[in-house]
Amino acid sequence: MFEFGREFRRLFKPENFKDGLTGGDASLLELLDLDLLRVEGRAADVAAGRISAKDRPQRYLEAARVWREIARRTGDVVCLRKAASAAEQAAAGFDKERRTAAWAAARCEQGGIGLLGADLVGDEGLNAAAAVALEQAQNSAGHSVTTALAATGRAAIEARALRGIGNLKQALAAAARFDTPIQELEAHGRRRAVGRLLAAQARVDRAEFLAGCGTRLREPMLLRMAIDGAKAAAAKLDPAYEPLSWARAETVRWASEASLAALDIDIAAIAKAVNGLVAALETLDRDQSPMDWAGIQAALGGALQMLGEATDSDGAFGQAAGAYTRVLIVLDRLPNLPARAEVVYQRALCMARRAELAADLKGLRKAENELRAELAAGKPNQDPVGWAVRQLSLASLHEARATISGRDRGDRQRAALGLALALDVFKEHGLRSLATETGRALERAKQPWPAQASSAGRGGRS
Repeated sequence: MFEFGREFRRLFKPENFKDGLTGGDASLLELLDLDLLRVEGRAADVAAGRISAKDRPQRYLEAARVWREIARRTGDVVCLRKAASAAEQAAAGFDKERRTAAWAAARCEQGGIGLLGADLVGDEGLNAAAAVALEQAQNSAGHSVTTALAATGRAAIEARALRGIGNLKQALAAAARFDTPIQELEAHGRRRAVGRLLAAQARVDRAEFLAGCGTRLREPMLLRMAIDGAKAAAAKLDPAYEPLSWARAETVRWASEASLAALDIDIAAIAKAVNGLVAALETLDRDQSPMDWAGIQAALGGALQMLGEATDSDGAFGQAAGAYTRVLIVLDRLPNLPARAEVVYQRALCMARRAELAADLKGLRKAENELRAELAAGKPNQDPVGWAVRQLSLASLHEARATISGRDRGDRQRAALGLALALDVFKEHGLRSLATETGRALERAKQPWPAQASSAGRGGRS
């Protein structure tokens, strides 16, 4: 795959293509590394702004697609704003009555940008704006790729609303909303490569939603559906031509395999999932797509954490903490990213479990001192989620120390106030999984230590 990419860059030197390398074909964007993709974005801007430009709105739409892909790979909100501006100019330039399909495509792109923005900054208002744009696109386009793509976007919004709260019946209903538009995209994919790629990406979105619900609900059926969906998506992708989408499909598949194996405490199957994630990681370079690379690292950290819980392995927890640390190399540039808070907490949890297994009070004390220093230096008004995560992490370390030493110095109860405030922060920012963990930690912190020292108390945190 990497050899193909190098050959592509050698043959298509950016200086020889003033209007870009892909000719506006979004299905070719995954072949470009970040440097070439930025060149493509600038070339698209130049093509749209040229006085002699033909079909200027179409050029703006092509530019929006490129800048959105850059923002997706890097998390750069500046690039996302460029994408939003270009898509807005495209929608304004198309005549809704005479060029309905083109206008719908621009509105659909605006919807996709809104969905990505909601992921990057955690603003539910962007989901609402995206829903409006996608509904207009779906209602205006007629029977086309745009109609099906808009339908998958609306299905994704409905699925997001169920994250952290939906039951099995609701999860199955939300997943079913993806089915018809995926089939329509696959039908278009028999004629155009972009339809096949969009269908595979929609399958991955569906599988990712099912995996999240299956893990939260501890429901094997949902996890098996996620595995089957991710396998079906990967089978329709060529890792040489669609390396990022293929790696994402493999990540969802093996992360789901790990969660399913963890339900049965199947150590061999968890280890196999870890190897699958490592193999997917080896196909992707961090500079090619930092966010995709970080996503695989996070999944690897989760699988290693499950392996540590199943085997009480200090080494597995250490490797999991290392994977989460590598994720933060990318996410520390994005302090407002909701996923970053979860990664920070899971890393602290791995550190606490390592200390428990090794009965390392000195290591715990060092970790506590570092967290206290971060709390003292932090600015809760500017980064409330970061402050709340540190409170939750500190409470986990206090609990670990009490477990190791067999006595509680009152730190847990003193941490209860911070946990109560952290719970409010997580609820306000829609971080449901962290809010759940904080609620459990708060209940444990309020209990007298002898009651907390039971194995049942420990199981509530895992």
